[in-house]
Amino acid sequence: MIRWRLVLGEGTEDTLGGLSEKWGQCERALGFLYGREYGPRRNVRAGRGGRGGGKNQGGSGSKSGAGDVGSLGESDLTVPDWINMVHELFPKKTIERIEKDALERYKLEEMVTNADALRRAQPSQTLLKAIMRTKHLMNAEVLKLARDLVRKVIDELFRKLARPIETPFLGAINRRRRSMLRVAKNFDVGRTVRTNLKHFDPASKRLVIQAPLFFSRVRRQADRWQIIVLVDESGSMADSVIHAAVTAAIFHGISSLRTHMVLFDTSVVDVTDQAGDPVETIMKVQLGGGTDIGGALAYAAGLVDNPRRTIIVLITDFYEGAPEERLLQVAGGLIESGVTLLGLAALDQDADPRYDTAMAAKLVNLGAHVGAMTPGELASWVAEKVR
Repeated sequence: MIRWRLVLGEGTEDTLGGLSEKWGQCERALGFLYGREYGPRRNVRAGRGGRGGGKNQGGSGSKSGAGDVGSLGESDLTVPDWINMVHELFPKKTIERIEKDALERYKLEEMVTNADALRRAQPSQTLLKAIMRTKHLMNAEVLKLARDLVRKVIDELFRKLARPIETPFLGAINRRRRSMLRVAKNFDVGRTVRTNLKHFDPASKRLVIQAPLFFSRVRRQADRWQIIVLVDESGSMADSVIHAAVTAAIFHGISSLRTHMVLFDTSVVDVTDQAGDPVETIMKVQLGGGTDIGGALAYAAGLVDNPRRTIIVLITDFYEGAPEERLLQVAGGLIESGVTLLGLAALDQDADPRYDTAMAAKLVNLGAHVGAMTPGELASWVAEKVR
């Protein structure tokens, strides 16, 4: 019955019954595209014909974000919102059919080919995720514009995250020692004023600073700890992929760390040579597909130089597509060798995880650490380990 409701659309509630919130989101996503069959002044209560890919089964609930691309008529969805909704609600084969219909049947050019729409677009993480999901369909001109938008979003995120990620590695201020290193953030205002009061000029009411004083910092010594960041490219991990790319880039610039960045689904792509540029990393991401977590960990094992000075950060939803015995065997071997394994079900500003709790529990039983963190929390956790 639900399948027929999705095929026929709104206007069939009295005959076929209502929909739950989850299936209502599926209907909304399908209606955004297939409602175009009836033109801009369509009467949605008049019933609809078949919707092609709409009769396939949907997935989990969705999140909506913010974007600004295209004119969407009666719907309050934007094109980036809609692209993200489709990828979160439907299985891969259905997504392929919907995207094909959008481009070929309904000429939804804003999605991938309208350069003017991208020029008007406001950079946002919602738009960034939509670009990640459709970049393989873009022509060269649009891809260049998309890359520029990606860089604007990533640069803003980089500025936002750099301080909370770098701070744990800078060392705590030692307020009992003076320093000859004149760095603005170490400036000791109170002692500087007190020391230079004798240079106060009553006539001009100005304090002349002849001897500025600075705090010393206790530098945390770490002999190039190895950080291997493994990032699951499955569709549900889009937010974590974005934040992982930025976090790895900031880690890459910290002298006490040697950072590797690896993307995986059923195959592994080592992007360490681009780890300092998160835009290049993002543009290599292919969201969706299967998941071989064990294979990714096996690849990471081959990168380890000194197990007791290595942290593997595994960012995944823990839904293993390959035999789980291999995953557990490889993870157990790494932990026994002395590697610190941190599994993150989410790495973003909300740290709101959706993951396979059973598999996560098995990894914890082997000695792994599992949780969800913001990038700042991850940096503090890593800094604590490498002290």
